[in-house]
Amino acid sequence: MRPESSILAMSLLCLTCCTKNFSSLPSDNTVPYPAGNGEIVLGKQLDNPYNIKNVKAAYHSLYGRDPGDDIQFTDWYVRFLPSDSGQMDELKAMGINLLDHPVDYEIIREGDWYHDPSLDDDSITWQYAVVPHDFVFPKGITCERLQQCFLAENSPASKAAGDIDWAALEHEAYRLSGNLAMLDEHSATKADDGISPSGRITIIDPDHNDGQPCGVSGVKVQCNVFVKFSSAYTDADGYYKIPKNFTAKPRYRLVFSNVKGFNLGFNSILYKGSVSNLGKASPAGLDLCVEGDSEDKLYRRCVVNNAAYDYYVACDADHMNIDAPPSGLCIWMFTDLNTSSAVMLHHGTVLPDNIMNEYYLLAAWIVKLFGPDLTIGVQGQQSYKQMYATTIHELAHASHFSKVGIDYWNNVAYHILQAYSSGGDTYGGSEGERSGYCEIAEMWAYYMESRMYKQRYGGSNPMFGSSYWFHPQRLIYLESRGMKVSEIFAAMVPEVIDGESLRDKLIELYPSKRTNILQIFNRYE
Repeated sequence: MRPESSILAMSLLCLTCCTKNFSSLPSDNTVPYPAGNGEIVLGKQLDNPYNIKNVKAAYHSLYGRDPGDDIQFTDWYVRFLPSDSGQMDELKAMGINLLDHPVDYEIIREGDWYHDPSLDDDSITWQYAVVPHDFVFPKGITCERLQQCFLAENSPASKAAGDIDWAALEHEAYRLSGNLAMLDEHSATKADDGISPSGRITIIDPDHNDGQPCGVSGVKVQCNVFVKFSSAYTDADGYYKIPKNFTAKPRYRLVFSNVKGFNLGFNSILYKGSVSNLGKASPAGLDLCVEGDSEDKLYRRCVVNNAAYDYYVACDADHMNIDAPPSGLCIWMFTDLNTSSAVMLHHGTVLPDNIMNEYYLLAAWIVKLFGPDLTIGVQGQQSYKQMYATTIHELAHASHFSKVGIDYWNNVAYHILQAYSSGGDTYGGSEGERSGYCEIAEMWAYYMESRMYKQRYGGSNPMFGSSYWFHPQRLIYLESRGMKVSEIFAAMVPEVIDGESLRDKLIELYPSKRTNILQIFNRYE
């Protein structure tokens, strides 16, 4: 947990910010206009060409006969209305691609969230999805089956030998439904099988890689035309290739539910895994380069995403060989908060209401209800490396949580949030009842922050947090004298609850290094 200065009152307006332009890579398939920010504005409802009625009509138009068994509905277009975050999690656990807006309407203005006007503002909005025809609908969750649809790639008939031209069938369904203008220029004049979108999503960190674009790593690129969806994760360098072919221009979006298992942010209030809509682009794919003057929300999401991706990679056995954060980690960002925390609420920590209310102020009810693990306050942090360092710090806490568990972390979070919200010195003092838990947690987090910052940006070894009473430089000096990160982390077991017990545990585990351990710890008593 990383407080910086005085906390400001938060409001739900922190979820919006002004829109700026993208900077795109020079390419024929770059994003044609900025990502939407704020609420999506819908236009008129369109006739879905994949509706089973339209596909059957197209078949009859082409072949002059009844389609029979060749055209049987393959998918449901549905919408769910989860009553709470538990039902939302249940749907997401089923692997369903959920959108908070319908897919058969014109988009007058792009945005990154939508809330059905017929519902209360503080309720979860309808979630739209496409599911297989034999999908087992979860009990207890409100659902409406909107349309029966036909997607050729999901039909056994399309895989069997036959005389059906499936590309021509799709083309005709678009024509009959009044959507021919939506097809790609070539596909609109001649039915073809379309093309599989591919491209690269990158971001520029001016202080890294000589200012050249780096990949936005492990993020999901999702696209759809009406009910036809497909997606792919970017690789470490930001490249992606969508497995399905498209003939019409898809709507593209970045979904910040990372391949490493963490979810970043929320849309509106209630949607885990932020979505940045990029608008329509070529079915060949799109390239996107995010820079410091790009749209604010997208920029921050990409920075925090990459910091977290780097951290998860660094945890594995080929690098630091330490525990990664727990699976399903939920990271939230707040634009009107200049403090960060690792409250680990999604994974079971429990904090008193008065502590939560004082720390999060107007957003406390959201935090308590939907339970983030990490909160990243980005107010005043405009540079990539500032946000990178802060994110690493909080992720280091999450690794520590994986090691020590809920009861231990209740003590860590309680001490830090109480000390800060009561107006005392940052992190309180060393004499508090739970101060030892804070000492170990912050020593480790600042050490990891310093270590990974140096690995990325070079230069002299930074010592973040070295002025605080828990002296994280002790761990930096231990590593400089030959102790591995994994060896330090191995000592951070649940019974290590202050600096003295950490010192004793290190000596117990590594008796040959006793002299160095004593020298370093005695220096900061």
